[in-house]
Amino acid sequence: MSRIAVKPRLQPELFTYSFPVRVYYENTDAGGVVYHAEYLKFLERARTEWLRHLGFDHQVLGRNHKVVFVVSSMAIDFIKPARLDDMVSVSVQLESLGKVRSVFVQEVRREDEVLVKAKVTVACLTVDSFKPVEIPEPLRRKMEASQ
Repeated sequence: MSRIAVKPRLQPELFTYSFPVRVYYENTDAGGVVYHAEYLKFLERARTEWLRHLGFDHQVLGRNHKVVFVVSSMAIDFIKPARLDDMVSVSVQLESLGKVRSVFVQEVRREDEVLVKAKVTVACLTVDSFKPVEIPEPLRRKMEASQ
């Protein structure tokens, strides 16, 4: 009797999420190189779209769960510059998940070149008082599945 290997079905959430970004004139300095602060926007957009990919968005979380997410710390390495009209991809991978905080590892790439590496810690806070609060359970379950 022969055995047929069956590959497990992988959920899309298990992969590193990637968000495409085109570099526009507004993102660059006078030399046509992406201004360093613009990378923070790129990283934020990718985390926001990752959240949408999991089925949540900031407005629903605020309205239905009374929480907001804020960046509490960030370490970033600028390795190579992105330039005007480059198409880059911004990845999001959940490194760790606590009750209130989550840590993301993110990269900005131009094809196979790593341009920026970042480690971003995000905290869950109440909408009203901005005090730490546990990540809502429905979101936590989705986030755990993405690790």
